[in-house]
Amino acid sequence: MHDGKNTIERCLWACKTPEEQHYHDKEWGVPQHDDRVLFEFLVLESAQAGLSWLTILRKREAYRAAFAGFAVEQVAAFDPKKVEELIANPGIVRNRRKILSAVSNAKLFLDIQESFGSFDSYLWRFVDNTPLQNAWRGAGCVPAHTPQSDALSKDLRQRGFQFTGTTIMYAYMQAVGMVNDHSINCFRWAECARPKQLQETP
Repeated sequence: MHDGKNTIERCLWACKTPEEQHYHDKEWGVPQHDDRVLFEFLVLESAQAGLSWLTILRKREAYRAAFAGFAVEQVAAFDPKKVEELIANPGIVRNRRKILSAVSNAKLFLDIQESFGSFDSYLWRFVDNTPLQNAWRGAGCVPAHTPQSDALSKDLRQRGFQFTGTTIMYAYMQAVGMVNDHSINCFRWAECARPKQLQETP
């Protein structure tokens, strides 16, 4: 879609609202290696299950406040009283299972950090430490999951993580830049691409 006089083209999903446009232009598809950011997206993508991403974007600041700036150690220490406070918080998705899973996942996130040195080191192994580069010609070509997201989901679930199904984890991989799924006509595709690893796709 063209952006007024500047004729900037974006992925179609990002053209509906200012929130989606800003997120698309600044974050989506950018490789992330900061464990705090990786935990943030894990919480947000899990919270999105059954909802629109726009809903989560509009609640993002409330999530940051409610979840201690996504400091994983603090979230892992949330007690039942804190969980009840979160369930009563209108700024976030008030789903008990999702909130409890965020706390449980935080504890497991710490276990992975201890085992692998960082969650980043664990996570990026699933793409051989290199972002996967696609060349989709439209949103309809983008898969709901891939062998890499299947493997990541399976491993996380075996470790006890919740709300980490393969479709959720593929959205997570897109968000943290493990895969570049910008359409080839989008101005961000080239900015996020690594040409030498480019794989032509229909």
